[in-house]
Amino acid sequence: MYTLKALCDSAKPWQYGYQDPATPIMRGIIHLHNNIMFYLIIILCLVCWLLFRAIFKFRTEKNKFSYKDFTHSTPLEIGWTLSPALLLILLSGPSFSLLYAIDEVANPEMTIKVVGHQWYWSYEYTDACKTDGESIIFDSYILNSDDLTLGILRLLEVDNRLVLPTNTHIRVIITSADVLHSWCVPSLGVKIDACPGRLNMVSMYIDRLGVFYGQCSEICGVNHGFMPIVVHTILPESYLSFVESKLS
Repeated sequence: MYTLKALCDSAKPWQYGYQDPATPIMRGIIHLHNNIMFYLIIILCLVCWLLFRAIFKFRTEKNKFSYKDFTHSTPLEIGWTLSPALLLILLSGPSFSLLYAIDEVANPEMTIKVVGHQWYWSYEYTDACKTDGESIIFDSYILNSDDLTLGILRLLEVDNRLVLPTNTHIRVIITSADVLHSWCVPSLGVKIDACPGRLNMVSMYIDRLGVFYGQCSEICGVNHGFMPIVVHTILPESYLSFVESKLS
């Protein structure tokens, strides 16, 4: 049931970058971040150059320049007004493109319902029904420390993983049974609030196999840090066998 740590997509100690992406949306988020970081480095270098130039060139002991002799500069005013505007225009294109891609809803091939509780998650495969008409429903609790074995991640592993197929358009409907929670899986580029009395929806298309870890990202009470999320992706053929085993 469990996978070696080397094959899991989880956060590493002292990690400062993103986890490996598993969806097109997460790849777009990383690509946008890298583009924005490129402009930020240019701005940082420019501001530092101007700062040090002003410090060393206009020291009072080396020249008689005084701020009282400087009133205004029309070209300077135009420059520092237009340059941020042009920069924002350059960034708006890929930003809006990614936002629309995130909100785009493809025709889902399956639907998963996620319910947040204090302090565990419930999952329902709404498209798979047993003979009595009931869907596949199970709870997912954090794995007790006494049940951990070598290679299992402490505070991240659960007793029942959410198993999903790869290369499938999946609709995830999220809500809460008590307080505000947040279903967040970094490798999938998903972070959506679970609000009591309200249904939120997100679309996913996972394009590779793996075990992806997440956690609740809304402070939901004393055990907020002990309700992890584990998504295990398998091939569509294996997923059909998994569903049949749950229905039998």
